[in-house]
Amino acid sequence: MLHAKVVFTDEVHARITSLDTSAATALPGVHLVVTAADVPVNEYGLTKFDQPVLVGPRSSGRAAVASDVSRWEADHLAVVVADTADIALAAAQLIVAEWEPLDVVADLDAALNPDATLVHPEDDTGSNAYTHLKVRKGDTAAAFTDAAHIVEHTYEYPYQEHAYLQTEAAVSYIDAEGRVTVETAGQWTHEDQEQVAHALDLPVEQVRIIYRAIGGAFGGKEDMSLQVVMGLVALRLQETGINRPARCEWSREESIVGHHKRHRGRVHTRWAADSYGRILGVEADAYLDAGAYNYTSNKVLGNLHLSVSGAYVIPNARIDSWAVYTNAPPGGAFRGFGGPQGTFVAEMQMNKLAELAGIDPVEIRRRNVLVDGSLGITGTEMPAGVSLGEVVEACADEAKWSEPLPEPRAASAFASLAPSTNALRRGRGFACAYKNVGFSFGFPERSEAMIVLRGEDDSLGGEADEPTSAELYLAGADVGQGAHTAFLQMAAEATGVPFGAIEARFSDTASSGDSGSASASRLTWMTGNAILGAAEEAAKSWLNGDRPAVGEFRYVPPPTEALDPDGLAATTPNFAYGYVAEAVDLSVDIETGHIVVHGVVCAVDVGRVVNRSLVVGQVEGAVIQAHGYALSENLQVVDGRILNPRFSGYLIPGISDIPEQVRSVLLEIPDPRGPFGLRGMAEMPFIPYAPAVASALHDATGVWFDTFPLTPTRVLEGLTAARTETAQFQ
Repeated sequence: MLHAKVVFTDEVHARITSLDTSAATALPGVHLVVTAADVPVNEYGLTKFDQPVLVGPRSSGRAAVASDVSRWEADHLAVVVADTADIALAAAQLIVAEWEPLDVVADLDAALNPDATLVHPEDDTGSNAYTHLKVRKGDTAAAFTDAAHIVEHTYEYPYQEHAYLQTEAAVSYIDAEGRVTVETAGQWTHEDQEQVAHALDLPVEQVRIIYRAIGGAFGGKEDMSLQVVMGLVALRLQETGINRPARCEWSREESIVGHHKRHRGRVHTRWAADSYGRILGVEADAYLDAGAYNYTSNKVLGNLHLSVSGAYVIPNARIDSWAVYTNAPPGGAFRGFGGPQGTFVAEMQMNKLAELAGIDPVEIRRRNVLVDGSLGITGTEMPAGVSLGEVVEACADEAKWSEPLPEPRAASAFASLAPSTNALRRGRGFACAYKNVGFSFGFPERSEAMIVLRGEDDSLGGEADEPTSAELYLAGADVGQGAHTAFLQMAAEATGVPFGAIEARFSDTASSGDSGSASASRLTWMTGNAILGAAEEAAKSWLNGDRPAVGEFRYVPPPTEALDPDGLAATTPNFAYGYVAEAVDLSVDIETGHIVVHGVVCAVDVGRVVNRSLVVGQVEGAVIQAHGYALSENLQVVDGRILNPRFSGYLIPGISDIPEQVRSVLLEIPDPRGPFGLRGMAEMPFIPYAPAVASALHDATGVWFDTFPLTPTRVLEGLTAARTETAQFQ
């Protein structure tokens, strides 16, 4: 086994003028140094080819993007392949590159400056703000003229690191069929296959991608890391006559620096409501910092765009949303996919409106939430099965919302701080949300499955009348969420074959059709429908006397539409949604700024529970991950560089930091289109948590916090500023 080392450019924005790899190549034990000159088509990207595989001055391949420019500190410069990891590292340190510095576009303010340097001058927009979505609905001017209440604020939302257990890793080789093969950890085998084939200028069938069950993804492995470069390594090794596999594994620091993050950004918005608390109109200007490359920013922007007005009936709206290139780390897919950012804005606005109008936060939601038959923000009727009202009521009931809160108290997070009883304040907050299931916005969507039924009569040694075993071929990735178990359970129910008698062939492009991505709360929903279809086809084959009986099926969901460019025409961006509500109970020490969350109630409509322990695990995991997003995870990026790329400085919640209790309320209101009536749910519990926490903090202190994470420093600064402002007016 050879060892590969990916060399980052370590340049935020610069043009390479020379690259010398001779010393690295000459080091004993080095077999190969791959550079941009070795890449046939030096471009890749999930939704837009805007990133070079390798940055270099002598790229001979074709590409739509300038491959001699580093736009991000973790752009790839070269790959060294050697006998050992130590030799590969030593050789990497011998590579010498010379650079011409370019202006660093550090953040949204710099990028939106009319005189800003363009991060992607090849982009036909002529602007760093390269994607613009609009909603123009009704008459917003009249809505604000008629309003009894107007709430107007600016909100900012931070980066978040995925922090999955397993860092990026891959093994590559040429298989027995002569295919470039990459065994890795990802979320969409067939999309990886297509991108690797494109960059290597190979037919798709000459590339094979295999996923192993991996330790976490959360969207962080939807865009590629090692797939293309390791495929290139396998190809170049073969060309030099070296028939050995190569492996590469990133350190935690390389992982944090080298992959995308949840988008940071900001929204300025104002809402109008009548005296009863019903929303009359919404205006919003929303910005996502896409970073150096698009990744999935244009799709994440769509979800932000739809969620910034909340899960409510909005008769009049003017919403503008932009994705903006900078030289910061790329933003990309992360659990919730734009929903947490938009929902933070919407739910903070709703809770501020409730306070202004003197209406209970739960009651004001009863008066505004979407129901069956409601028109969504884009002007079309919501898909059947809207259950927002039900999750709001279930959450309020379980949280005993109408009852007084207990007295504030300290907890383990305060234990070493010897809190003063007089400094503790207690509060609770409420938030709800919806999110689409699937890719949506006109993006092609499908899921394929194959089932093979076999039957043996052990007593007679012949064929059985009914199937006794089965094989399931499916490409859907298991990224730690237990998806493969759920697939087998659904296959067992659909075929009547016992769970233990089903043999699985998962996540290999050589044996399975395209199941799509393990993302967007779509996998169980989509593959479940594909499994049902394949089981039905296999049953028909069995009845026809075929042995074995083979059933193949491609499930294609109802079509969706891209948003109207002018925001005027009614569109159907999504075919299904999930619904959730959360209540948070916390105490805060106003002398230290420390917050402890005593309890979280999460009511989520799952349609049907396939595996209760897995579903509850998803709820609890999502809440804990959102807890870090809301309270402690503070990625520091200055001039495009990550300053805290280790867990010693980037603080994910430890066992003493998480909520004391998470109560999962699982509603089973069948989705009319979901397999077995189930709904996508894995993202939902994450989405409303941050605004519920911020609203609980306001309930405890009387101070609104319009950005997060709510670290002790930020809380203390906010409380101090509020006291100073109050004193000035006394």
